[in-house]
Amino acid sequence: MKRVKYILILLMGLLSLNQAFAQDTIVAALENNQQIEDNLDSLLNLWYVKNSIKSTDIKFKMPDNELKIADVSDSVLIQRLSAIPSLIDLPYNEVIRKYIEVYTRRKSAPVLLGLADYYFPMFEEILDKYDLPLELKYLPIIESALNPRAVSRAGATGLWQFMYGTGRMYQLEINSFVDERRDPYSATVAACEFLSHLYDVYGDWTLVIAAYNCGPGNVNKAIKRANGKRDYWAIYPYLPRETRSYVPAFIGAAYMLNYYDKHNIVPLQIKMTEMTDTIMVSHKVHLQQISDVLHISMDELRDLNPQYKKDIIPATGQAYPLRLPVEYSVAFLDRQDSIYAYKDTIFFNPRNVVITPQRKGNKEEYYASSYRDDDYTPPSTDNMTKFIYTVKDGDNLGFISDWYDVKVSDLKYWNKIRRNNINVGQNLLVYVPNKRAYKYKTINTSDFDQKNKVAFKSVAETSGVNQGFSYDGSFIYYKVQQGDNLWTIAKKYDGISNTDIMKINNFSNNDVKNLKPGQVIKIKKKG
Repeated sequence: MKRVKYILILLMGLLSLNQAFAQDTIVAALENNQQIEDNLDSLLNLWYVKNSIKSTDIKFKMPDNELKIADVSDSVLIQRLSAIPSLIDLPYNEVIRKYIEVYTRRKSAPVLLGLADYYFPMFEEILDKYDLPLELKYLPIIESALNPRAVSRAGATGLWQFMYGTGRMYQLEINSFVDERRDPYSATVAACEFLSHLYDVYGDWTLVIAAYNCGPGNVNKAIKRANGKRDYWAIYPYLPRETRSYVPAFIGAAYMLNYYDKHNIVPLQIKMTEMTDTIMVSHKVHLQQISDVLHISMDELRDLNPQYKKDIIPATGQAYPLRLPVEYSVAFLDRQDSIYAYKDTIFFNPRNVVITPQRKGNKEEYYASSYRDDDYTPPSTDNMTKFIYTVKDGDNLGFISDWYDVKVSDLKYWNKIRRNNINVGQNLLVYVPNKRAYKYKTINTSDFDQKNKVAFKSVAETSGVNQGFSYDGSFIYYKVQQGDNLWTIAKKYDGISNTDIMKINNFSNNDVKNLKPGQVIKIKKKG
């Protein structure tokens, strides 16, 4: 009888303990949900979300015919979770059920689904490059509600909610003007590196997700208090309260993203700018200057370039990316001098003014000033041999400059070229040093592959960054310029991604970070 009484007391104690954990989880869920709702408030102020709401006149409420979680059995939820293709365990219990209800009942679900259509392809491409489970794309849902400007009470910032120290650890630039934690692409790369490191430590994706939220130190403490058990549900009681809700929230978000239609939720079609171009800017410029001259919405510019905290691209000494709708990219290149000069003394200290060249003096001086960087000086043609190159189909100024080992800016100056356009049959003047003229005598009569073979073999022989280079005519070759990265290089070639370039050149992550001007890389030809 005493034994039965003891067992009953033990069972009651365990029930009370489970109830306490459940209550604690509910409190944590409310706190976590409040943080997401806070993020959503700022998310709804983003230009592209407001524009989408206005264009569809959508009301943020769940549909009248919504299928509530209370009407769905445990067995159905278990079956649905098990049907999601996932390397990460997606178990089911009462805590997870509560989070499935949280995500399928939230009025923000249509917005999150619309944003997921925009961001997930980029997340998946980068996760795939790092050979990480694609399901990790759900993390920014619970981290930031897919708001690149989200800032937590603790100071975590961006889609992936990096703290300052962690962001700097993974080479994100953070200063008074720039915060790459807000840049979706850069932050996703950093998140993948961080997640890869955590998996090397724990070898368990559920623990990785927990450590991403609260840090490896807290997970290690929980493992120690759980007598060395390395299982999330075994260490669950010993984790910080907010982290206990984190993995269940991840599973709840995964459920909603896969089965929203089962609950009659319709994604909001977000009017994001899908076709964009990235231009490397080498002059300090304010986004308002670009907005006013090109007549593009300031809000749209901010949403496309969220990393610039003060609306200033601080390009002094290094180039920075500017993302524009593709229809504005040519206009920017065509009118950049006017943009830099527009109200420059208002936006910047006069010492940093970039003066627009005025059409004064003789024609040579005008062209010299029109195509220069701040300190550009036209090259002397003394002791130089002049060649005439006839433009062929498929040529561009970048190729021609590589073949003759001259600068694009010099080519443009010699030939009075105001933009980057050249025409088949056009004759171009090219000047090369007398002592090296013999190397270039056959370029005008050589075919495309022959020109590349000679040009890039020469680069490989004279540059220490091209060890082991061998020319293969089945590829296009590109010589890295100052300020280039794989993303900006890939943008120059239709249908080519930065991941393609990494694979073709067998680049490691370290190789990507250490690209050097003059380095030759292979680009896959589009067949």
